Amino acid sequence: MSAYTTFVFNAIGTGWRLETDQPLSEASRHQIRALAEDFDRVWSRFRADSLITRVATAERGGRFEFPVRDVRLLDLYDRLAVATGGAVDPLVGRDLELLGYDTTYSLVPDETAVRGRRARDAWCSALRRHGATVMTDRPMVIDVGAAGKGHLVDLITQSLVDVGIDSFVVNGSGDLRHRGPGDYVVGLEHPTLRGRVIGTVPLRNSALCASSTTRRAWGEGLHHVLDGRTGCPVSAVVASWVIAADTMTADGLATALFVSEPADLSEFEFSWVRMLADGRVQWSNNFAGELFLGLQIPRH
Repeated sequence: MSAYTTFVFNAIGTGWRLETDQPLSEASRHQIRALAEDFDRVWSRFRADSLITRVATAERGGRFEFPVRDVRLLDLYDRLAVATGGAVDPLVGRDLELLGYDTTYSLVPDETAVRGRRARDAWCSALRRHGATVMTDRPMVIDVGAAGKGHLVDLITQSLVDVGIDSFVVNGSGDLRHRGPGDYVVGLEHPTLRGRVIGTVPLRNSALCASSTTRRAWGEGLHHVLDGRTGCPVSAVVASWVIAADTMTADGLATALFVSEPADLSEFEFSWVRMLADGRVQWSNNFAGELFLGLQIPRH
C-alpha cells in the first residue's frame, strides 16, 4: 500500500492496527470499537457480564442465544472438532482455568484438580445447537481463543467494505487480513528468537494467522494451546502459520496444526508452515512464500 492512514485501538485485551487507503470517519471508528466491544461482551470468559460467563455459571444449564453473525464461528468449531477427532475443542476452557489461565489470571495450576480431572466435555456431544441457539444441561466453560480473534478480524473487514474502503490491512495483534491491489509482504516471526523471522510470504486479498506456544506461556510446559482430548498443553509443535481466504479459518487451522496432521485437514483450502519442537520446519506444497531456515523437512 503506497499511501494509507492508520487507526490504532485496543480491544478484546490486545492491540489492533488498521491501515486504510482513505481516512476512516469518526463514525466508522466508533462503529468498529462498538463491534469489538460487543464481540467481547459475548465471547470473553474473563468478563462477569459476558454471555460465555452466563453459560459457565448456569448451574442447570440453559438455552442461550448467540448473535447470528457468529454462527459461522460455531460452524467452524463443529468442522474442526470433527476433522481433528476432538483435538480442537472450545470446551478446553475449563482445562485452561485449572492450569492457571483463569478469570483472575492467577497463572497458578490447581495440580490436584488437574490430576483428578477425568470426565471431559466434548463440543460435539456435550451441548446441543440449532443455528445461533446453544442448549446445555450443566455449566460449560467455552473458550474460542483458537478462532475467535480471526472471526473478529473478518467482522471488522466487512465493516470497512460496507463503508466503501477498497484497500486495507486489518492487523489484530498478528492476525492479518489484506484487501487491495499488490502484495503485502509479511515476515514469519521466529517463535523463540525475538526480532528474527524464518521467512516471508506475500498476502493479496487473503489472511495470515500465526500461533505459538511461546506467546502465552506462564510456566514450564504451560501455555494456551491444548489438546482437547487430554486437556494438556501440546509439545510436539511450537509454531504454525496459515494463509487462507478468511482470517477465522486461518486462525482455527493455525491451532489445528498443533494437534493434527495436515492431511486430516484436507477439507479446508489453505497453505501452511509449522515448526516442530526440535526446530525443524514443515510446509505445504502450495506455500507461496520464502523460508530462510537451513534445517527443513520435505514439503507435505
